Amino acid sequence: MKCLIIAAGEGTRLSNRGGSKPLVPLLELPLIERVILNAKGAGITDFYIVTGYNGEKLRNHLNQFARRRDLKVTHLINKQWKKENGLSVLAAKKEINENFILLMSDHIFDKSILENLMQEKVADGEIILAVDHNLKNKTVDVDDVTKVLVDDKNKIVNIGKNIKKYNAYDTGIFLCSPEIFEALEESSDNGDTSLSAGIKILAKRKKARVFDIEGKYWIDVDDENAFKKAENILLADLKKVSDGPISRYLNRPVSSRISKYFLKINITPNQISFFSFSLSMIGALFFFFGGYVNLLIGGVLAQVSSIVDGCDGEIARLKFQASEFGGWYDAVLDRYADAFLLFGLTYYTYILGGNLIYVFIGFLAIIGSFMNSYTADKYDGLMKKKVFPGKYYFRIGRDIRLFVIFLGAVTNQPLLFLFLIAILSNAENIRRIVMFYKSG
Repeated sequence: MKCLIIAAGEGTRLSNRGGSKPLVPLLELPLIERVILNAKGAGITDFYIVTGYNGEKLRNHLNQFARRRDLKVTHLINKQWKKENGLSVLAAKKEINENFILLMSDHIFDKSILENLMQEKVADGEIILAVDHNLKNKTVDVDDVTKVLVDDKNKIVNIGKNIKKYNAYDTGIFLCSPEIFEALEESSDNGDTSLSAGIKILAKRKKARVFDIEGKYWIDVDDENAFKKAENILLADLKKVSDGPISRYLNRPVSSRISKYFLKINITPNQISFFSFSLSMIGALFFFFGGYVNLLIGGVLAQVSSIVDGCDGEIARLKFQASEFGGWYDAVLDRYADAFLLFGLTYYTYILGGNLIYVFIGFLAIIGSFMNSYTADKYDGLMKKKVFPGKYYFRIGRDIRLFVIFLGAVTNQPLLFLFLIAILSNAENIRRIVMFYKSG
């Protein structure tokens, strides 16, 4: 499916951040790149970009960007960019003659909105607009947003910024048939060059319906206030439903702040993975030295590595650099780090007491940890699909193990907390077996 993105406007309310609004960096990535890469993540690789104000600069940037990201970009020019945005859509009339996605260059949104919208079937001559029915959405500028009145059959009755009766917000995400061009030509002939005017014409023909985004995030990054909200939304979206309690409430709030700094420097997710691994290995080394001070240093490094370990995935998502290799590489390094940390802690406790039972406890902790990690993917798949779709669920994982190591070091009770890891990890594995058995 082709994607049309309109990026012709001047965007004066963000001019203090750059001369071209689509190139304003949001968390170090230009707005229009975020929109394009989000669409690419949904499976689109063929883009038509309408430029106008400061167009040459934007087109040159997009040409380089397209080569780096292996994308097809076709440039369209709207010489009447000072007028309303309907003319920017009309610029694609001769280029697109099938159903297509229409996006705004300054609207940031949850990728799943687009993925789900693309699954919708479009009737002949119809357009589908993704709308937000949450009229209490605090990220929306009510004075500036385009409002939509929808009937009980999900058909658009009215649309516009100044309509008084409405029950939804326009997110700027469309699935269109080519008939949108004829409607825009008709509205332009009538003196209204806005996109909403063309939608109104289709609405009168019962050819404009809506798609509910069901509470997923979106924001029009139109001014400084919205820009800061967009940053916060993207950082908050770094949380995963599979995050354990330590990761969710302790590590992630810290790692997201570190990631915001990492974005400013030229560092890759894989380099962060190796850095986190190195911290764990150094921490494990301190356990072998013996003594409370070394135990404490090792425990602190283990917890710091746990926090930094969240940054590689965060950077990968924020920079759209996620890869299968990166996920596998991180997982392999984590297993090695866990083994050395637990082996180091086992050695530390054995040297203190000289009892072989301590080695056995350490062995149980290491085996439980490895089986915990081995079953994690299948467990996450079960929880996401069958138990609590789209919601947080309980999970004992690496974040808890490393935090327990940290607690054992701080309290100078390594044996007690090593025993706790052995109990928790193996009990979690048994719990997962029971859950899989019950799920069939």
